[in-house]
Amino acid sequence: MFGLGLPEILIILVILLLMFGAKRLPDIGEGLGKTVREIRKIREEKKAGKAKKKEEKKEEKKVLKGNLISDLKKEVEEIPGLKEVKTIRETTAKVKNLTRLLK
Repeated sequence: MFGLGLPEILIILVILLLMFGAKRLPDIGEGLGKTVREIRKIREEKKAGKAKKKEEKKEEKKVLKGNLISDLKKEVEEIPGLKEVKTIRETTAKVKNLTRLLK
């Protein structure tokens, strides 16, 4: 805890007791406790926000990657003569199969 040992903490408590008195110490302790709880709460919210942002970025990358692939597929399909090449390949494959059967 911040490199403070038991003797240092006791000295700090004695100084606080002398400065504020015994009547105000419980109020000060309560205020410090609330402050520490709020700080922890804010830190946890930030961690959760960072994790959520990471997940959102991952999802966004997946969507962009999917869109990129589908866009590339569309562009490849729009290449002039591609359909004709596919039909020529199919017919040559059929002719090869027929020649193999005839041999």
